Amino acid sequence: MTDKFDKVPDDTDPSVGTVTEDGGALPPEAIKAIPVRHYGRYVSAVVVLALVALLVNAFATADKIQWNAVGEYVFDDTVLAGAGRTLLISVLAMIMGVILGVVLAVMRLSKNPVTSWVAWVYIWFFRGTPVYVQLLLWFNLALIFPTLNLGPIYKDEMVDVMTPFMAALLGLGLNEAAYMAEICRAGLMAVDEGQTEAAHALGMSRGKTLRRIVIPQAMRVIVPPTGNEFINMLKTSSLVYAVTYNELLRATSTIGSTSYAVMEMLFVACIWYLVITSVFSVFQYYLERRYARGSTRNLPPTPWQRIRVNMMAFSRERGV
Repeated sequence: MTDKFDKVPDDTDPSVGTVTEDGGALPPEAIKAIPVRHYGRYVSAVVVLALVALLVNAFATADKIQWNAVGEYVFDDTVLAGAGRTLLISVLAMIMGVILGVVLAVMRLSKNPVTSWVAWVYIWFFRGTPVYVQLLLWFNLALIFPTLNLGPIYKDEMVDVMTPFMAALLGLGLNEAAYMAEICRAGLMAVDEGQTEAAHALGMSRGKTLRRIVIPQAMRVIVPPTGNEFINMLKTSSLVYAVTYNELLRATSTIGSTSYAVMEMLFVACIWYLVITSVFSVFQYYLERRYARGSTRNLPPTPWQRIRVNMMAFSRERGV
């Protein structure tokens, strides 16, 4: 004897609703999505904002800080000239570092043991000694070589040749070249060897392969850290204060020593450093985003897109 069981048909779609006795269908119930409450985020946000408010209030209510002096000198002609010199020495030193760094990277990867060894020693020395010491070495070079004698080409006193600008340029540029050499070497080594072999199979010379095949593909790896090195160069340029080059920090320090507004002028210097680095950080971001097109399908969102997404998510959470 076989028992009979009531079975629900397999082809019933639960999204349609409940089937009534007369064959009709009731509409499905709406899904009530309850978002997860992240109370830890709210607590941490309140704590961080409270600490920031206390810090801002401490500086804002400090009796010995004359904030009107900060606003008065932030656009002073001497300060603006110092900011311009900071930008100039940073750009020139970075150009020198990039050009010399590419040459050193190629020398380091060369099969010639002499050129490879010379490049290694250069990188070893300039990465192993502080920038501050290198600046002082260039500035005091006249103590060792009183005269710069290049034979019939050029001859002059070293103190006239090694000016504060020249000492700052050589100190920053030659030091940056050592770091750029390693960055460029990493980028060149990141290109698959099959690219070089295919180019040689087509009859390209080694130099032509490097210019047209290897370097364009290595730029995706080289560009992001290069932009970061330039941002770092803008801040490292403050060390040329030691060689009496009148850049931003020295200009503000000079005003502070004569007006007795030392801290206020340091705040002015910080403001201009933040402005310059922020502007170039935006350029660096979009440059990295451009070179990322060949490696990622979905480009990273821009800062404005991130703000919009966060605002929309916050609005939806509050609405629910």
